[in-house]
Amino acid sequence: MKLIRSTIAGLLLATSLSSAALAADLTVGMSTEPSSVDPQFSRTGNNQNLAQQVFGRLVEPDANLQIHPNLAESWKNTDPLTWEVKLRQGVKFHDGSPLTAEDVIYSLERVSKIENSPAPFTANVGPIDKMEIVDPQTIRFTTKKPTPQFMELAGMVYIVSKKATEGKTSQDFIGGAAAIGTGPYKFVEWVPGDRLVLQRNDEFWGEKPEFEKVTFRAISNAAARVAALRSGAVDLIDGVPPADVATLKGVENIALHSTPSSRIIYLALDSARDESPFVTDSAGKKLVPNPLKDTKVRQAISKMVDRQLLIDRILSGAGVPAGQLVPAGIGGHSDKLEPGAIDLEGAKKLLAEAGVPDGFGITVHSSNDRFAGDGDVAQALGQLFARGGLKVNGVVTQPYNVYAGAAGKQEFSAFIFSFGTTTPSSASGMNNVLMTYDKEAGTGSFNRARYSNPAYDEKMRAALAEFDAHKRNALLAEAAEIAFNDVAIVPLYWPVVTWASRADIAYTANKAEDTLAAYARTVK
Repeated sequence: MKLIRSTIAGLLLATSLSSAALAADLTVGMSTEPSSVDPQFSRTGNNQNLAQQVFGRLVEPDANLQIHPNLAESWKNTDPLTWEVKLRQGVKFHDGSPLTAEDVIYSLERVSKIENSPAPFTANVGPIDKMEIVDPQTIRFTTKKPTPQFMELAGMVYIVSKKATEGKTSQDFIGGAAAIGTGPYKFVEWVPGDRLVLQRNDEFWGEKPEFEKVTFRAISNAAARVAALRSGAVDLIDGVPPADVATLKGVENIALHSTPSSRIIYLALDSARDESPFVTDSAGKKLVPNPLKDTKVRQAISKMVDRQLLIDRILSGAGVPAGQLVPAGIGGHSDKLEPGAIDLEGAKKLLAEAGVPDGFGITVHSSNDRFAGDGDVAQALGQLFARGGLKVNGVVTQPYNVYAGAAGKQEFSAFIFSFGTTTPSSASGMNNVLMTYDKEAGTGSFNRARYSNPAYDEKMRAALAEFDAHKRNALLAEAAEIAFNDVAIVPLYWPVVTWASRADIAYTANKAEDTLAAYARTVK
């Protein structure tokens, strides 16, 4: 039986979930909201949750990050530089127009024209040298160099309607006129700070979603999200705080859905510039040259971090200490890289060897609404760094939709960020987060600290050109060892993520942390 939501306001405010009536609609309390309706504007998770539901991609990862055909029905690699992709027959955009090869080529070309993207898709299309239409449903791609992971790259770019979007900017998507996709849901409206509303696409080519109308309520405060679920005001919430998981386990008519995430939470350090905006001497004056450029200083900072303490005190144990980008089970994970243990004496020794025995001043920046405990993690790191001999000038946290843009513009010196791997291997993340930034080559798109290591780049180029999956993963692991021994970033942990719902709703917990209406279903 499908859930039917009550329209009586009093029932929405009731404290008992059993009072909620059954409905074909779904209301979700979401921890973060998108910064744009344009699916190509940003690869950040808050935007992807909207994009995946309204727009389609050539391929789609499942809950365990395995790639499956989506708008592309099939593909073949005819030689090391050539791929032929056959589009699925009968796919239509929400306005009734058919999906064609022209729309796909237009969408892939559009990526490089998006302005002010905090996390662009440029790396996904970087390998493409030429695109040719063989027929309305077939495209021949020629790559600049052998690219074994081509479908994991170009295949993950959202396809927009050329007819609906040509000549329009990302801003034009907000009103809905350009927000025409092929996905299971149609865009209805987005009221920033309040709600995002989607309507089921009854002409969707794939499995029809269960819920007719889905309303995502923006509830950034975790306690307020939990309260909204318990009152019956929403049916499902994401970002359940680890501290609340144990409490909710004992609540009748509430179900929990948890899984370890493939998202790495890390500290980025401004290692590229001679002068960094928030690095000072002990008196608070700008310190030049920037000590974060020195590998020993970065190693010292990593040794100041007690990863297990962060997990136990802030996440109530809901995390796994990290020493690299991806956890075990994902291609490219190296068994040689262990999470670093706190070692304050070792950190002070390294600072002395680097010529800054008395430390230096630093400010830690972070979002405060992107993932569980992000602001608290920043505060804890500040305390740990102070114990390790650094002068912490401040800890500054901001809403993610503001923070992400500033990080992309290199406005910080030490800042907390995350990257969610959504593919079967680490290749995409190792390319985007750690390779030297090169817009034309499509590398380092998310390398906000502009880390650069020629030895790492060389190993990555070899890995990205290897068609044998076993050999490619071995090369990725070797590249990881180069980067993380050099402390390209300071890996902190992989969180365990939890959704909560009414007991009569099931939800597919997934490693990518996606909050999608298609993952929710009523319990029969």
